[in-house]
Amino acid sequence: MKVVALALLLPITAAWAQSLQDIPNFSLLDYRGKHHELRRTDGKVAVLFFTGNGCPAARQSVQKLRSIRSKFGSQGVVFWMINSNPQDDRKSIAEEAEEFRVGSVPILKDDFQAVARLLKVQRTCETFAIDTAGMKIFYRGALDELPDALGAFLAGKRVEVASNPVKGCLITYEKVEPVSYATQVVPILQAKCVSCHSPGNIGPWSMSSHKKVKGMSAMIQETILAKQMPPWHADPVHGTFSNDRSLTAEETGTLLAWIDQGAKQGEGLDPLTNSITPSGEWALGKPDFVVSLPDTQKIPATGVLDYRYVDSGFVMPEDAWIRAAVVRPGNRKVVHHVIARIKYPSGAKGAPDEEVFFTSWAPGNTTPEFPRDTGKFIPKGATFNFELHYNTTGKPETDQSELGLYVMKDVPKVVLETRTTETRELNIPPGEGDARSFCVYHFKRDTLIYDLVPHMHLRGSWFKYEALFPDGKRETLLSVPRYDFNWQTEYRLSEPRRVPAGTWMLCSGAHDNSKQNPLNPDATRRVKYGLQSHEEMFMGFMNVAEAASGK
Repeated sequence: MKVVALALLLPITAAWAQSLQDIPNFSLLDYRGKHHELRRTDGKVAVLFFTGNGCPAARQSVQKLRSIRSKFGSQGVVFWMINSNPQDDRKSIAEEAEEFRVGSVPILKDDFQAVARLLKVQRTCETFAIDTAGMKIFYRGALDELPDALGAFLAGKRVEVASNPVKGCLITYEKVEPVSYATQVVPILQAKCVSCHSPGNIGPWSMSSHKKVKGMSAMIQETILAKQMPPWHADPVHGTFSNDRSLTAEETGTLLAWIDQGAKQGEGLDPLTNSITPSGEWALGKPDFVVSLPDTQKIPATGVLDYRYVDSGFVMPEDAWIRAAVVRPGNRKVVHHVIARIKYPSGAKGAPDEEVFFTSWAPGNTTPEFPRDTGKFIPKGATFNFELHYNTTGKPETDQSELGLYVMKDVPKVVLETRTTETRELNIPPGEGDARSFCVYHFKRDTLIYDLVPHMHLRGSWFKYEALFPDGKRETLLSVPRYDFNWQTEYRLSEPRRVPAGTWMLCSGAHDNSKQNPLNPDATRRVKYGLQSHEEMFMGFMNVAEAASGK
């Protein structure tokens, strides 16, 4: 069996094998679409067994692996099979798993062969045992010797390194040519990274030069392996999105190979120097109208702050259709989110009973314009109310965020609306790692769905949108296997999805209130619904438009 990789495999010497101790964190999806992260496993030990479809040795080892798992699984040992063959997709892995009775052992897909490359795996059936407390490899070798190694480790005894060779299928790695910083690396950074890693933006450091990037190259490697950066959390198996900022397989390979080659600049000028747009500029150019907070908001140095609700002094001078409504945070260090709601003038035709959600901003928003051919209406005399949620930084701060409105020349083809489904019946037990919730929304008319925006707080774990059609069919429109509260991403479908009247949207997901969740404020606390980040929400936002009949 041939397995293609991202770099030429180096020979593994006995001295190198003995010296390999530390392992960086990594994050992979299994063939069912479930997320697994090494640092978040609840086991004392993580066992990695490398496999590949069609390998006789790997197939013959399945029952032996399951037997070892049966013995040690109750003792805090987690077992993962890892498929690093880029020719094997999740569907074919699922078929192989069913045929050879893998059972409940997760098979993780190493899409870019990043983990196999990192560990310099030579053959399938190679097995690793990792002490998750120290992130150290204490055993590497054949599966046959694993029980002795696990038994010794769990008993607190010295683990003897096996000398038996691994009998598996050779893994072939393709040689990668030297990577050019200027022509290959910089374009990736500019497309996927610099918008956040620039002065005044949310990134903690700026990609303003080769020197800066090289100095952080180890961290870049780590965040790529853990799939923390770029921040994009949609499962690629379900749907395509126009604002997808994830790295492709080729981009991932390029960056990791460049780092492995020493992160060299090469000859010529540095394209990153003087190429960064200041964060204070409007992304879409100067707005037609700017709605500002009437006063500078003062944020104390410390504490948990209540939401603030501030009316703007702006009054809309004329009826207008809006093609974009962009919130520009005044101080990104403290602004957690801004929600702008429109207040219709008294007596306006079609005025709702309460303020209407108009637009919002939170870290992760990447779609400043409304979808093509859509717009939102603002009547003459309307005003705005801002919902402001601030974080504290340890010193007093100020903020004066703004809302920019961009007027359409013509009436849009369809009216964009933001709709929401949620449940407030949350009762998450202490220590629960997969507390599940759901909510539903019923479409009474034919509808076009443009954007999907899941929302939970710090304990949010995973979230899924599924369309349940009147004819009984079911379709996953978005799956987020690893939800990250720090990135409130709006997932814009590449093409709007039309759903007929009578369709239900099922939003399902879970909260992780265990100590394995690094964002969890307190794993000993029972959590219920609330506005603050240490409380919880479960909401599915959707940007939609009622579809014209017959279109």
